[in-house]
Amino acid sequence: MALHPAGRPAPPAGLAPVAAGPSALSSTPRDAVAARCVLSAASSLRLTLGDTTADLLSAHAVLPDGTIVLAVDAMSRTGGLLVAARGQNGAVRLDVTHLAPVAVRSRVRARLRILGTARRFDPAALDACDPATVMSLLDLPPVALWAVAPDEIVLDRSADPVAVDPGTYRAARPDPIAVDEAAHLAHLSRCHGDVLDRLGARVDSGATRIVPVALDAEGIVLRAERPGGHTDTRLPFARPVTAGAGLAEALRTLLT
Repeated sequence: MALHPAGRPAPPAGLAPVAAGPSALSSTPRDAVAARCVLSAASSLRLTLGDTTADLLSAHAVLPDGTIVLAVDAMSRTGGLLVAARGQNGAVRLDVTHLAPVAVRSRVRARLRILGTARRFDPAALDACDPATVMSLLDLPPVALWAVAPDEIVLDRSADPVAVDPGTYRAARPDPIAVDEAAHLAHLSRCHGDVLDRLGARVDSGATRIVPVALDAEGIVLRAERPGGHTDTRLPFARPVTAGAGLAEALRTLLT
């Protein structure tokens, strides 16, 4: 676990810092779903407690109600700070940077900031978990588990930051396709180049490369790259896809 001095590094170029709560715009249910997707897809996050930050790699999971479970060694400095902060509203800050899961320019899609209240994880919460969530908890490092209940959520997708209502966030569920987006995009690029070429011809026939950069239940985003820049185009599916098996049919429909 890497500890860092007080203060946060400057954000990557192309995305403004996350705004404070009062300046953020109100959100929609779709923003809540996006926030849940960012957390579920992330392999790492940054934990801030006072003036101490720690990068947690493969050390978090998300419960069905949106509670974030952190695996932090109780004997570490960060673990000690969590003990001191438990029960205090907004004392824990979590930052997640959402990157496009493909090798392209301008990979930063969004930033998510959560201020929350930490408590020791209650094993009774497992009763409300689906098998996939239980497996994600079992995959965490074998150290102390902490549950962070979000008090304030801000999603920044390079436009205006939005303050996501905690109740809407808790009721939301991650997009069924976006959770496994990286695997789907890799499969498309590796095995279905002909489909991408045909779709790309509809998007930009003069592009040097067409890359699928985003995917969810309602559509796919293709990036048309040129020497001087790129353009992202979203192609909506005829109907939402509910499982990976329906993705091929949705893409075939786009071609027709």
